Amino acid sequence: MGAPITLYVDSQFLSPYAMSVYVALTEKQLPFEVRPIDLEAGEQRMQPYQCRALTARVPALTHDGFNLTESSVITEYLDEVFPAPGHALLYPQGTRERARARQLQAWLRSDLGALRQERPTETVFYGAAGQPLSDAAHAASAKLIQVASYLIGVDQTNLFDDWCIADTDLAVMLKRLAFDDLPDPLRAYADAQWQRPAVQKWLAHNAAARN
Repeated sequence: MGAPITLYVDSQFLSPYAMSVYVALTEKQLPFEVRPIDLEAGEQRMQPYQCRALTARVPALTHDGFNLTESSVITEYLDEVFPAPGHALLYPQGTRERARARQLQAWLRSDLGALRQERPTETVFYGAAGQPLSDAAHAASAKLIQVASYLIGVDQTNLFDDWCIADTDLAVMLKRLAFDDLPDPLRAYADAQWQRPAVQKWLAHNAAARN
């Protein structure tokens, strides 16, 4: 048995970043405990959570007494601490492909703010269509489609030869446009990613949190 791993997530299982780490841990087949944090009650700013989460956000990971926040940093950490063979890789082995995956993760987390605001994760997980996009959100949507279309071709189900964690992150962002105009290859790609067993396990948590 290895050192215990605890993943702290939002209690509604709505955070795409918590989902990313959850999927990463599941894909690596690592045993871990999930502990929900009530964001509406401000638990992320209270003790003892604030001691565990330096940036007072979710997700947070505790492993062998080490605490870490920021989802893409956590997934990089997991790939370094639990490498192949024995565990699935979260990032491509090729230097340039790995850099591209990290670039995509960083961009999805730092850009497209208007789209994230007008198509929040309730759209992704609850099927809430929302109002027509504003000019700013429409521009962000067009940028997302342009980038994703450059990376994803017809009948392409992964960004690279094998799955990587950036596939999950990109699929979540594309799912924000589930009720908007989304090119068929991108819709098919996102739907294929949604069927991965690790993603389905997260969706089961999300459904249970609503009941």
